[in-house]
Amino acid sequence: MALTLHDTLTREPRALTPIDGKTLRFYCCGPTVYGPAHIGNFRTFVAQDVFRRTLEMGGLPTLHVRNLTDVDDKTIRDSQKAGQTLTEFTRYWTEKFHADCTALNLLPPHVEPSAVTHIPHQVRMIETLIQRGHAYATGDGSVYFKVASFADYGRLSHLEDRELRLGATVASNATDSDEYSKDSLADFALWKARKPEDGENFWPSPWGEGRPGWHLECSAMALEYLGEDFDVHSGGVDLIFPHHENEIAQSCCATHGKFAHHWFHVTHLMVDGGKMSKSLGNLYTLEDLQKRGYSPAEVRYVLISGYYSAPLNFTFHSLDAARQALQKLAKFAKQLGETAKNESLHAGPFHEAWYTLNSDLNVPGALGAMFGTINKTKPATLSVEEARQAWSGLQFMLKALGLNLPAEAEEAEVPAEIAALAETRWQAKLAKDWPAADVARKELEAAGWVIKDSKDSYQVVKK
Repeated sequence: MALTLHDTLTREPRALTPIDGKTLRFYCCGPTVYGPAHIGNFRTFVAQDVFRRTLEMGGLPTLHVRNLTDVDDKTIRDSQKAGQTLTEFTRYWTEKFHADCTALNLLPPHVEPSAVTHIPHQVRMIETLIQRGHAYATGDGSVYFKVASFADYGRLSHLEDRELRLGATVASNATDSDEYSKDSLADFALWKARKPEDGENFWPSPWGEGRPGWHLECSAMALEYLGEDFDVHSGGVDLIFPHHENEIAQSCCATHGKFAHHWFHVTHLMVDGGKMSKSLGNLYTLEDLQKRGYSPAEVRYVLISGYYSAPLNFTFHSLDAARQALQKLAKFAKQLGETAKNESLHAGPFHEAWYTLNSDLNVPGALGAMFGTINKTKPATLSVEEARQAWSGLQFMLKALGLNLPAEAEEAEVPAEIAALAETRWQAKLAKDWPAADVARKELEAAGWVIKDSKDSYQVVKK
């Protein structure tokens, strides 16, 4: 079964088949390693992980490349604030990122190149662009891409006119103190001349000491490990313009290829219906959520539970719901019994969930189909062979989604009427209606349930 995935470039769903007929090669824009990645970042990385797992569980080999941005304005600025070399500073945050990836059960990329170690590759690409008339050096030693030289500029983001293109580019370059030296405000930096605030963070080039522009690294590393043409390029929707638009322009002009043949973008994460930001105190990291008592598996469940092309609203109630869902899956697996375990994994009775997942990576639909199958399956009535088929199908889907189940299904499933009463009590508490909250609490206790409150949420557990 071929995975069908929406393509940002054509605005249509397309079946994914490898260009070479053998291996699906894809590039993912990785983190800028200057601080901890937050759950908004990880929404994209987890969606990309499910994408890869779905391909591989369907029998298609992959070549997954994800870069590390370890030199840019932010890494240079913050490493100097920390009194560390750029290498020391970015190594620490890279290790932290890797630890979070492992905890969230992300498959490591097959190749993880860094911007710094590929500066020679970027310099060679700039030289080619200059030779072909697509780039030019300025008097201060910077080099810019000439946007007017690429007729297809704007095709990914579907910009309708130069004014829109110009406005977005000016905004993206607002921090460039040397933008006055460009031929056009729409042109973007390929090489930035050394500045005093860069400190010791500079490299030699034919145009003088400096460092690469941010957009160039992905083009150079994709060319090095995937070639001039490859299957899929992925990232968050915020990267469509200008980052991915600029990648297409410089890559197509430096080679004879088409660059990425399919574009896969993941929409942003919201928190409690609003935007994530430091000022609001809701820029949560995995460590923040673990300190509140939530497991990485529960965080992963929430991050995959929404459709990748629609905004996902994160709440602490959604984490509580994820805990209950994982407990239900674990309980079903346990009820199938030890004799059901086997080496052969296939979708089996969970074929509807598998089919749904392959339809534009519809994870929420796949999860719904999984629970639908579980709800109509009574493990005690199954034959040994039927139990083996059910166990195989469950494990197949769990592997495709990258979900690790809790070791023990300790918590009982919360009946709908108990969940509703608990929510009534919580809303009364938020409204400071203490008598109503106390009445609801006593009713829960009489029914054999208790509430465990945390700062921003609650959990219902059996007494």
